[in-house]
Amino acid sequence: MIIHVVQPGETINSISEYYKIPVNRLILENGITNPDNLAVGQTIVIVQPEILYTVRPGDTLESIAAQYGISPMELLRNNPYLSDREFLYSGEVIVISYQTDKIRTIATSGYTFSYIDKSVLIKTLPFLSYLTIFNYRATSDGEIIASGDDTELIQLAKDYGVAPMMFVSTMEEGVVSREVTYNILNNPSVQERLIYNALQILKTKGFYGINVYLENITFENIDSIAEYLKKASPIFHSEGFRLVITITPVTNIDTPNVSFEKLDYSKLSDYVEGIIFSSYDWARSYSYPNSIFPVNVLRELLDYAVSIIPSEKIFLGVITLGYDWTLPYVPGATEAIAITYNSAVQIAADNNIPIQFNAAAQSPYFYYVDSDGILHVVWFKDARSFDARVGLVAEYDLQGSSLWTIMRFDAQMWLIINTQYYIEKPMGGG
Repeated sequence: MIIHVVQPGETINSISEYYKIPVNRLILENGITNPDNLAVGQTIVIVQPEILYTVRPGDTLESIAAQYGISPMELLRNNPYLSDREFLYSGEVIVISYQTDKIRTIATSGYTFSYIDKSVLIKTLPFLSYLTIFNYRATSDGEIIASGDDTELIQLAKDYGVAPMMFVSTMEEGVVSREVTYNILNNPSVQERLIYNALQILKTKGFYGINVYLENITFENIDSIAEYLKKASPIFHSEGFRLVITITPVTNIDTPNVSFEKLDYSKLSDYVEGIIFSSYDWARSYSYPNSIFPVNVLRELLDYAVSIIPSEKIFLGVITLGYDWTLPYVPGATEAIAITYNSAVQIAADNNIPIQFNAAAQSPYFYYVDSDGILHVVWFKDARSFDARVGLVAEYDLQGSSLWTIMRFDAQMWLIINTQYYIEKPMGGG
C-alpha cells in the first residue's frame, strides 16, 4: 500500500498512468469526488490488485466467492461500491484480492444514530465487527428512553455478521447530564431499575451487548463507577450479553499542551470485555483550534493505558470528522463546524489552496478565506491520519478501533483498514 500525496501539476490521469491503475478504480477505491480538480496535498491510496475477475453472465457474489474460496463479505470489502447494486454486470472487473500482507485480525466498532442512510450502513457493515447504536438515554429514575426505531438496523447488522450493541448514556441533545449521572451512581435502587430496564431492551430488541458511556470520570467518583459495574457485570454476563464501556479521557486544556488525568482505569477493566477510549468533541493539541485526537497525545494516553489495563481489552477511538473554525478564535464563543474529508478537500481545491500536514498530530490542515472575507482554518483526517491511528492498534496490541461515526462512508479509511487487517466477525459470515 502506498499513500500518494498529490503534487503541483498532477492530475488523476497522470497518477493513474504512473501507478498503472485505471482512473475509474482510483476514483472508486478512494471515493474521490473532485477527480477533475485535485487539491495539492490531497491523499490517494494506491493498492495494487493481486487477482482480478471479469464478471460473466449468471455470476453472483456468492458464486464468485465460492470459486475463490473466500466469503461474500470479503468481496464486498474489496469492492464496496457493489453494496449499492442489486446485480453484477457482465464484463465488469472486480477485485478478488489485493497485494497486501495483512498484519492481524482486529475488531472494529462503528457508532451510528438510528436515522443513518441505509445505503451507507449496508456499504459499511462488511467492515464492522460491532455496530454501536447511539439511541438510548438513561434518566435520573432509572428509565431508558429511545430516540428512534433501531429494529431494522439491528437486523441488518446480524445479516452481515455484525454484533449490534446498545449504547446507553445520560446525553441529551449532545450534552451529558452530570446530575443524572450522579443520581445513578449514588442511588442503589435507581441502579437496579436501570440495569433491569437495559436487560429487557437487550432481550426484546435482540442486541449482542451493551456499551455504557462514562464521561466525567474523576478521582472522586471512579470507585462508585467501579461498584456500579461490579453490580451490573454479572447480571449482563449471566444472560450472555457483552459489556463494554466508552471513556472520554479527562483532559487539562489550561496548559499549552493537552494533558490528561491519569485515573486508575484498572478498577473498571475487570468487569468489562472492552474499554473504548474516545472523544466526541476533543479538538485541541498544542493550542486550539487544532487536530482532533492528535497522534502524539494518543501515544501518551496509550502508554499509560496499557500499563494498567490488558491491551486486548482496549479499543482506540478514531474520530472520522474534521472541523472548520472561523478566525480569530474566541475561547468559549467560536464554534467549529463538523466537516467530512471530501468536503475539506473540495474547499481546498476550489480555493486552489495546498493542504498542509502536521507530522506530530498526523493531521492535514489549511487556511482559507470565505466569500464574506472571513478567515477559516480546517483540521481534518486523510489517509495518512487513518493509517497512523489504525497502526497504533497493532503497535500496542489493542483489541481494535472504534469509529465515531459511520454516518458517512469514508472510502479511504476503510481501504486503509481493509488492506492491513482481517476484520473480526463475532456473529460469523467472514
